[in-house]
Amino acid sequence: MDRLQAHRQFFAKLITANAGIAPGSDLEAALASTPREEFVGPPPWKIFTRSGYVESPTDDPALLYQDVVVSLGGEGPFNNGQPTLHAFCLAALDVKRGERVVHVGAGTGYYTTLLAKLVGETGVVDAYEIEPEFARRATKNLAEFSYAAVHDRSGTEGSLPECDVLYVSAGATGPLDVWLDALRSKGRLLFPMTAADGAGAMLLITKQEDGGFAARFLLQAQFVPCVGARDEGTAQRLSEAFHNSGWAKVKSLYRNDAVDESCWFSGDGWWLSTR
Repeated sequence: MDRLQAHRQFFAKLITANAGIAPGSDLEAALASTPREEFVGPPPWKIFTRSGYVESPTDDPALLYQDVVVSLGGEGPFNNGQPTLHAFCLAALDVKRGERVVHVGAGTGYYTTLLAKLVGETGVVDAYEIEPEFARRATKNLAEFSYAAVHDRSGTEGSLPECDVLYVSAGATGPLDVWLDALRSKGRLLFPMTAADGAGAMLLITKQEDGGFAARFLLQAQFVPCVGARDEGTAQRLSEAFHNSGWAKVKSLYRNDAVDESCWFSGDGWWLSTR
């Protein structure tokens, strides 16, 4: 084993352990076999901190195998997100071999690659990326997976393929109809529901066999905005809603306007219930 591969394997074990995933998982293997340096552009790499970005002191890729957020370069705060957060989310989605996955906000394709490895050759992955340069890089990075396609358009409009898993990597103010309509029975949608200040939590929605939707928040998170999936009025109200602990009590989603006393938060044509 060479030095860099040793770093990758330790990174994979560390990230999955931090996310509460048992050793020897498919996700651990996917992390260990995916060179992060190929997705974040050339050095010096910019590592995100609460005080801004810090540049890497050398061009050693081993620096990338930490639980850190790394800039993808270009204009705007676009990043390769925190590995432990994404590992926790992918585990919650319980991605299985042979499933069809839609990834909205694929960036340069790092986490899309992990999804492709999880579903395997019997699965299908459709990735959507609105930034042309990122979509080009993602297409190159995913070229080895014949069953994965990158679409250089928004994943918030038009129609999406019917799927088992829909993973959104940018902050929305609510579940879009186009996302909910794409879910098969027992399909899972996971997206960051974020407020005006960018803070919020990851909302997991599961389509039930009777057509209803179970829903629960997994953990707090902060993401860049999802273009086409935000309403500023809703975002302002979410800022107030997330200030109390009620979000942790959410158990279901309803797609109508008949709100009752169990409502934690409502949007246009949907609401989240604590029952």
